[in-house]
Amino acid sequence: MSAFAIETRKVTRELPGPVPVTLVRDIDFRVAPGEFVAVTGPSGSGKSSLLYLLGLLDRPSAGTVAIQGAETSNLSPDQAAALRLERLGFVFQFHFLLPEFTSQTNVEIPMRRLDRLDDRAIRRRATELLETLELGEHRHKRPDQLSGGQRQRVAIARALANDPPILLADEPTGNLDTHTAQIVFELFRDLAHRQNRSVVVVTHDTHLAELADRRVHLVDGVIVDD
Repeated sequence: MSAFAIETRKVTRELPGPVPVTLVRDIDFRVAPGEFVAVTGPSGSGKSSLLYLLGLLDRPSAGTVAIQGAETSNLSPDQAAALRLERLGFVFQFHFLLPEFTSQTNVEIPMRRLDRLDDRAIRRRATELLETLELGEHRHKRPDQLSGGQRQRVAIARALANDPPILLADEPTGNLDTHTAQIVFELFRDLAHRQNRSVVVVTHDTHLAELADRRVHLVDGVIVDD
């Protein structure tokens, strides 16, 4: 297995058309296990485009993306989806919790999709994750009964449900107040350092980015500082 959880080589993402648009260009990027990396840059710099490539939500126009040493360019859509479900956790600016279900059920859903645990084990793990994130007393509440910070922590618990070695987050604190945003970033740092997960967070907040082990800065789709 590769020494890197994530490794890209000369990754480019271009939108075709009469006037092609290059979102990211010739990016070499590596993340080690247990490393917390913040990706910063101005609006339109390619931050989210890079994250979507790392998360196999987009395919590169050129170059390669490897997850734990497994090159992903030739994966079918079903194979890519299976790899995402097993090895990657996602957190977004908007939590995308299913509003009709409780926090507990939202966290259980990825485990039911992976279908490796029985019902009892699924319920137990969801409860333990919510308790770890200090949400045990809120596990039977629906998203509309929670604060913004609580909803985002439920989203993090859901991202961790299948115990992925890699966690990717796209502007996860964009809708949070300053204090809650700092708590969420410190949680990401803890997940990297104490649980040896590779954590990559896209953020526009340079102050929060300073909490990471590394800051990678993009401008016009190119890494200009690492």
